Amino acid sequence: MAIDVRDHKSVPKHEKMSEDEVEDLLENFDTEKSKLPKIERTDAALKQMDVEEGDVIHIERDSPTAGKTDYYRVVVDR
Repeated sequence: MAIDVRDHKSVPKHEKMSEDEVEDLLENFDTEKSKLPKIERTDAALKQMDVEEGDVIHIERDSPTAGKTDYYRVVVDR
């Protein structure tokens, strides 16, 4: 029986972004995909997701002071 760590209350929501969403993100922040923080494809939060190197993951975290905060990571193989 495999446990999906994404169901744990301490793991923030992770979603794979579409190419259109990634283009909008990069344009909005005037940056390049290679300059985004990285997340390994073998990360436990991504195990049940179909991700490939170069995909961008949107992470939504709850913050007691800021409400919801958005983080973005590009998937890498290491």
